[in-house]
Amino acid sequence: MASTLAAILGERAAWKAAGKSVVFTNGCFDLLHPGHVALFEAARAQGDVLVVGLNSDRSVRALKGEGRPLVPEDERAETIAALEAVDRVVVYDDDTPRAVIAALGPDVLVKGADWAADAIVGREEVEAGGGRVVRVELTPGRSTTSMVARIRRP
Repeated sequence: MASTLAAILGERAAWKAAGKSVVFTNGCFDLLHPGHVALFEAARAQGDVLVVGLNSDRSVRALKGEGRPLVPEDERAETIAALEAVDRVVVYDDDTPRAVIAALGPDVLVKGADWAADAIVGREEVEAGGGRVVRVELTPGRSTTSMVARIRRP
């Protein structure tokens, strides 16, 4: 299940005091698949605590169009939170996670290598705070878009 940003920010202070590094990644994660799990595991390997930002249903529709998401945000959040690599999930309603990243101040921001470094939202905020951005290779042939196309194929 998802945590509120306020609750995570309270925990962030304790994590920092304990010397733990916080990693953040984000996405729609509609129809969770092995590529997503690999991304979470790669992200978690970059630090001590992994916070996953999850687009709300409204923001998924704005980004992907009508008919998406296929899985409601509360179910997506619950599934992601159950993964061993994931420590916290926060749902955000904006089209980008910039505000969450700015508030959280992660030590590491992780995105898939399909994102150009200069196009990664939050990169400036993380680097300005002394953090780093890591791009991880994606699992070939694994994407929600391709899964949806296969499911909808007559």
